[in-house]
This record gives sequence, C-alpha cells and structure tokens, in this order.
Amino acid sequence: MSDVDMNDFDNVANDGLNKTESEEFVTANIDGQLFGIPVLSVQDVLGPQTLANIPLAPPEVAGSLNLRGRIVTAIDLRKRLGMEPADREKSMSIVVDHHGELYSLLIDEVGEVLRVPMENYERNPTTLDPRWRDVSQGIFRLDGQLLVILQVQRLLDIIKVAAAA
Repeated sequence: MSDVDMNDFDNVANDGLNKTESEEFVTANIDGQLFGIPVLSVQDVLGPQTLANIPLAPPEVAGSLNLRGRIVTAIDLRKRLGMEPADREKSMSIVVDHHGELYSLLIDEVGEVLRVPMENYERNPTTLDPRWRDVSQGIFRLDGQLLVILQVQRLLDIIKVAAAA
C-alpha cells in the first residue's frame, strides 16, 4: 500500500473533542477492536515500513523510521494497550505530531475517516480495560461495534515518562 498524505486536513494537533454536531476520526483496527484518532492529529498514514532498532528503548517503542528526512519514533500500540504481539511486517501506521515530534502508531489496519455524531459520544465505561481507559477520551457506539477514541497526548506522554525513568 502506498503512503496516504493527510495534509488535506489542517495539521493541528487537537486531542480534545469539539462541541460540534459531529467529529471526524481516522479509524484503526487493532486485534479486532476499532479505535479512532482525531483526524486533526493525523499527519500521514503509512503502509508497512522497515524499522531501525532503538537500543534500551521502552518496550512500547518498536523502533524508528525515516519519513521524508525526519526521524519518526514507532510505537507498538498492541504492546502499549496490553494486547498480544502481531506480525510487524504487515503493520500499518498512523503518524501523529506530538509536541513537534513525529510518532508512528503501529496498528493492524487503517480503516476510513469516519464522521460520527456527537450525540453518540459516551464517557469511558467502567468496564473498559484500565490500560485503555488511561489513554481514551471516550467511546462511540456504532452499529454493533464500539469505537474507542484514543487521546494521542496521553498515549505518548506516558511513553516519554517511561523513557525518562
């Protein structure tokens, strides 16, 4: 799969949900679960990439890659979310900007850009896995499926804290 340039959207990191009638999310499938990342947080969507190893990195850091001359840290979302490992050679990624640094969030499959009505938004249910609850803004109940909205800032701040320890 070729790289998809998401520059058609304003490249502004926005981790909070706006008080509008609907919101747009880039959807990702990880181990059969549907996740959403606010579209304004997304810089690029990439197919499988070759990663360079980063010695002594936290377990969630899968390596790094070169994206148009910039070094991008790749985060294994399966490990970050407490899931079983998958075949990294088939992993796709969603590139996000966090405090001026690019991160590639490794996922199983990129879905579509989905516009969901805010009336379907709910806070995290108490039954949501605590590891997910820490990095989720909330959920949307779709036709027979749960869309868990990831909050990029919380997802990556915890990685930086682990790296500093």
